Amino acid sequence: MKEYLLINGQIYTESQKIEHGFIHIKDSKIMEIGSDKDRLNTLSKSYPTVDAQGHHVIPGFIDIHIHGGYGEDAMDASMDGLKHLSEQLLSEGTTSFLATTMTQSDDSIHRALQNIANYYQIQNRHDAAEIVGIHLEGPFISEHKVGAQHPKYVQRPSIEKIKTFQKTANQLIKIITFAPEVDGATDTLKALNNDIIFSMGHTVATYDEANEAVDNGAKHITHLYNAATGFGHREPGVFGAAWLNQNLNTEIIVDGVHSHPAAVAMAYQNKGNEHMYLITDAMRAKGMPEGEYDLGGQNVIVKNEEARLDSGALAGSILKMNDGLRHLITYTGASIKDLWRVTSWNQAIALGIDQTKGSIKVGKDADIVIVDDTISVLMTIKNGYIHTF
Repeated sequence: MKEYLLINGQIYTESQKIEHGFIHIKDSKIMEIGSDKDRLNTLSKSYPTVDAQGHHVIPGFIDIHIHGGYGEDAMDASMDGLKHLSEQLLSEGTTSFLATTMTQSDDSIHRALQNIANYYQIQNRHDAAEIVGIHLEGPFISEHKVGAQHPKYVQRPSIEKIKTFQKTANQLIKIITFAPEVDGATDTLKALNNDIIFSMGHTVATYDEANEAVDNGAKHITHLYNAATGFGHREPGVFGAAWLNQNLNTEIIVDGVHSHPAAVAMAYQNKGNEHMYLITDAMRAKGMPEGEYDLGGQNVIVKNEEARLDSGALAGSILKMNDGLRHLITYTGASIKDLWRVTSWNQAIALGIDQTKGSIKVGKDADIVIVDDTISVLMTIKNGYIHTF
């Protein structure tokens, strides 16, 4: 349907929750939002209707940190793989994402970046989640906090190296995870922070070093509570800086494995719903059976909803975005009305795409997900095209 009405939904807009509301969708855009019955009756004489059956209507999720899922990984440098991943992500309500790379050899990273850039040009923006950029996680991290990154390929940042990566990526690199304390980090950060979001992660930075990095242009924390310096009462570390510095926005994996529910609640109390991003940090085993997989050239064992290296270190997640939102509601006690923006609008603002994505507003892309009270995905609308689950 090129033009239709989504009716009888609990619609969450930037300013309010509309009970029994309707959204007029034409082609790929939102044309009108309302609840007036007379107006709806008039419109329904001209256009077909799709009944949301009283369920929650929220913006499509934007995952700014995802390596893969459903058997695929961005580092595979496969066009078919990205296509399959993008198609499958609609089932969890994700309508846009940053394809995320790993700390690997320069050749491997360049191949992955080139493949993403090529796919970006031809991607189907109606029947698959849309790649809106790239998150370069590493290789400019600390060898002392590699996590599931490959220690062999850790290197120091430089302006020239990042420009080279960016050229291969056709300027699609939007976020770089880096360690601010390593040699070359400060000069690189100062030179490029207006063009790229620098996110602190896989780092042993102190509290003061983290705050100094913010002064120099760093804006994000990568997967809060993981692969960084923890809080201590004499040295608050990166986590302390994340809690207190309101110029820092924080990613967080809410799967019940990467962080204790109380730690998630504490982060939400400190950051609020305007400074957090729900992410999955998912790897290829998401949506797949238990077993052995790889991540960045390292063996990963997936069992009991956990993905771990042979060493026992966590290796990304198998989290789906809708499950993350469900956990976030449970852990914080907040409502969908409070938390929907943590899944979409904050991300859109950070990436500079909030004129078209991230919230339900007239004129924006019709990227919408309908969930029930258990946050199970019932329908995902991508650029106006309906996908039911």
